Amino acid sequence: QCGYSSDHEVSRPEIGKVGVPINSLEDFRILFDQIPIEEMNTSMTINGTSMWLLSLYVALAEERGVPLEKLNGTTQNDLIKEYLARGTYIYPPKDSMKIIVDMYEYCLHNIPKWNPSNICSYHLQEAGATPVQELSFALATAIAVLDAIKERNCFTHEEFEQCVGRISFFVNAGIRFVEEMCKMRAFTEMWEEITKERYGVKNAKYRVFRYGVQVNSLGLTEEQPENNAWRILIEALGVTLSRNARCRALQLPAWNEALSLPRPWDQQWSLRLQQVLAYETDLLEYPDIFEGSKVIEAKVKALKEEAKLEIQKILDMGGALVAIENGYMKSQLVKSQTERLSKINSNELVIVGKNKWTDGIKSPLMTDSDGGIFKVDPKSAEQTLGVLSEVKGRRNAEIAKKSLEDLKQAAKDGKNLMPYSIACAKALVTTGEWADALREVYGEYNPPTGVDGQKLFLSDDKVATVRGKVDAFTKAHGHR
Repeated sequence: QCGYSSDHEVSRPEIGKVGVPINSLEDFRILFDQIPIEEMNTSMTINGTSMWLLSLYVALAEERGVPLEKLNGTTQNDLIKEYLARGTYIYPPKDSMKIIVDMYEYCLHNIPKWNPSNICSYHLQEAGATPVQELSFALATAIAVLDAIKERNCFTHEEFEQCVGRISFFVNAGIRFVEEMCKMRAFTEMWEEITKERYGVKNAKYRVFRYGVQVNSLGLTEEQPENNAWRILIEALGVTLSRNARCRALQLPAWNEALSLPRPWDQQWSLRLQQVLAYETDLLEYPDIFEGSKVIEAKVKALKEEAKLEIQKILDMGGALVAIENGYMKSQLVKSQTERLSKINSNELVIVGKNKWTDGIKSPLMTDSDGGIFKVDPKSAEQTLGVLSEVKGRRNAEIAKKSLEDLKQAAKDGKNLMPYSIACAKALVTTGEWADALREVYGEYNPPTGVDGQKLFLSDDKVATVRGKVDAFTKAHGHR
């Protein structure tokens, strides 16, 4: 995720805890063993190293003799939300956007069924975004990507329309499910307007707002985690009840996701919820049951008006990249999250089991021999490190070194990096080596930490103790 191989000191404690560790083409050979990639739609939730992961996938396809035009899938590759929310960015914003445009240029001409990036507002809500912020920041991100593609001037208008059609979205559905449903209707209408009016997309199929949803994990609680099952159900209704706001793909977190990665049974339980909704209820048998609702129409209208004002404010600054560099968007999310947490801490916002009705019977779901949560087998981490060491030992060191030098030179010359990254993948270059080569050229992005002017409204003995320590430190050292 952050461009380190598994043997790096920051990676070793994390092996197997945050997804599948991928160090080289050898790991993709293992991962996709007996999986026909020419028949699959593969989604990679990857951002800072998205070009590298796609290059590994291309290298695997060519190794198997699979024509690239048969590959189908998505690299998330939304760096703006990484700067705002998740933090797995590596390079400065402008260099990261250049990499994204490289991928659009390469994919349209070589892997036409691939979505080079997926605008992911999901993590914005996890970082505290209001519905208006999720709408406006996500759409401002999509505008930034499309403006950068237009600036490259590497496509005909027809090809550019195809690029617009390859933009997909991944959104969040929170517990206020009527508001979330209205947000989805607003997203769809605003994307139609932006693609038609700002970019002149004539082909209606390329203006479709294509999106998947994961329901909210932010609201899941470690306290009384069994309550999360009902939260997940209610959140799923927000993106399924209304046909005009119904997602095309849905993934649900597990009841115990506030505690750990879900185990297979936990994942199965979430899957069964979708199947009950789809096959046992009459949800899919009717047109939109909210059509003509004055309440829904008014809420959608209000969300759109507020989001348009916010988008315009960002565009007036110079666009999303400028709003990242000057800290505007980040500060707005911190402010929203601070307000949310303050309301929880003051009991103004009720979270069942966390700040109200906290007494209860201990959950029997937590009484398994594993404590009800996933634990990593240390042997799997050793196996990962063993494969990495073996690959480094048997590859042609000269070819690997030359491919990295060629990659660095291409970055210095401003060339499209995809062909050079694919050459690195075939030479069994590792994730860390690929990322370090580009770090040498682009540097690493280190944003300012902390946002001034935010205050959490807390009051109890522990908080008083902490504040006393802060004050004492400030007096002793002259700063907080």
